[in-house]
Amino acid sequence: MLTLREIFFYAEDAPLIFSQYLFLFLFSIGFIVYSVVQRKLVVRNAYLLLFSLFFYYKSGGLYFWLLILSTIVDYYCGNTIYKSKEQSTRKFFLILSLVVNLGMLAFFKYSYYLVEVMNNFLGTEFRAINFMASISNGVFGTNFDITEIFLPVGISFYTFQTLSYTIDIYRKQLEPAKNIVDFGFFVTFFPQLVAGPIVRAADFIPQIYKKFSLTREQLGIALYLIMVGLFKKTVISDYISVNFVDRVFDDPNLYTGFSNLMAVYGYSIQIYCDFSGYSDMAIGLAALLGFQLPINFNSPYKATSITDFWRRWHISLSSWLRDYLYISLGGNRKGKIRTYINLMLTMLLGGLWHGAATKFIIWGGLHGFGLVVHKLWLKYVPQAKNAVLSKVGTVASAIFTFHFVAFCWIYFRAKDVATVKLMLNRMFTDFVGTGIWERVVSYNKVFLLILLGFVIHLLPYRWKDAAKSWFIDVPDLVKVAIVALVIFISYQAKTADVQPFIYFQF
Repeated sequence: MLTLREIFFYAEDAPLIFSQYLFLFLFSIGFIVYSVVQRKLVVRNAYLLLFSLFFYYKSGGLYFWLLILSTIVDYYCGNTIYKSKEQSTRKFFLILSLVVNLGMLAFFKYSYYLVEVMNNFLGTEFRAINFMASISNGVFGTNFDITEIFLPVGISFYTFQTLSYTIDIYRKQLEPAKNIVDFGFFVTFFPQLVAGPIVRAADFIPQIYKKFSLTREQLGIALYLIMVGLFKKTVISDYISVNFVDRVFDDPNLYTGFSNLMAVYGYSIQIYCDFSGYSDMAIGLAALLGFQLPINFNSPYKATSITDFWRRWHISLSSWLRDYLYISLGGNRKGKIRTYINLMLTMLLGGLWHGAATKFIIWGGLHGFGLVVHKLWLKYVPQAKNAVLSKVGTVASAIFTFHFVAFCWIYFRAKDVATVKLMLNRMFTDFVGTGIWERVVSYNKVFLLILLGFVIHLLPYRWKDAAKSWFIDVPDLVKVAIVALVIFISYQAKTADVQPFIYFQF
């Protein structure tokens, strides 16, 4: 039985996520109210703004005031840039938006890392201090620990989202929102707020002014996406994470080379099911409310090159990095060498975006290196394009690309670079055939779910489209029964502890 405190107050040990009973309860109540207020656009937008702020509070606590601050700053910066005819004024408010957003991101996400790097380089003993907590303690008499700086949930996502708004207005590619409530609704829209997709204002704001519409087909697609996303997250991702992957990555020396390799394969499908599962649910929930979010994944492990992989993986981020970073650096307009440098810089910064640690910079650098090598390969081995087009070439390219991506995932998941070295050492020095079958039997459920995840992922598109079309066409009672069955299976497979989505930490 839910208590009022559980419903209305943030719990640090149980942040609100889509795969919880509590979210299902809150969304159901919220949707009933929404069905009444949606007839009047002004009321609808204000209601969704308030509901989204409540959702963020339940997910991240009092840090929702940072979200409000970012919203206010970028709304007024965007308006001033749009109205001003003076280039110096336009540039000043663009820089102000960049400084505020990137400054908050740098402070909350990179303070510890930057201080650590500085101390290692200079031999100093500086400490990262939470000056905001210090000010609060001095002014309001609070008792916050000034040595602790917590990362607000989703800050990397909503700062990129609001930045794209001011940059697009500065580039004269977008007109500002009509009022701050509409803009706040765009920024805080809860389905994609804490882990994407990163939505562009040009794609979303026009939808704010359209009447609610939900056809039977749209309802079927929405329910299908929510159901598939929930299954990916709870049945596949969470189970293999808690019961195998986390254990191996926590202490690789306790496991054989085979187990370490299987943990890498397991994490590859875990992070895909976790993140794409969130995206599926976000897109489905938004569709139920009458809004369309962009696709964020397109079978990335079918990619036949690292370039192809980044067209399929976290599409909203890769396109953001391309449009606002790579192109701003000069893109491919300043010669081949500069193109390769821009690719490397973009991916290094993309790696750093994921986390304040050397391992993420290495991860981004590896992907940047892969993109550069692929471009050089196509340039100096032109027949490679024709080879990939053959069936054998396609399969070989996909297998090679997947294993390169999986290798990079080790840096992404391991707690530090030392753990990466341990895992690679175990895989290359302790990979013997004896005992493999016993380990397969011991972890039979885990390995079956890993296999199931890859099989579903690699199914032909026409099969997946046929399954979705069948679900849309079945009678409503059958739909309800299928959704109820999936929810039942998902919660039966659910682990005892709450497993936040992996990208919540970014």
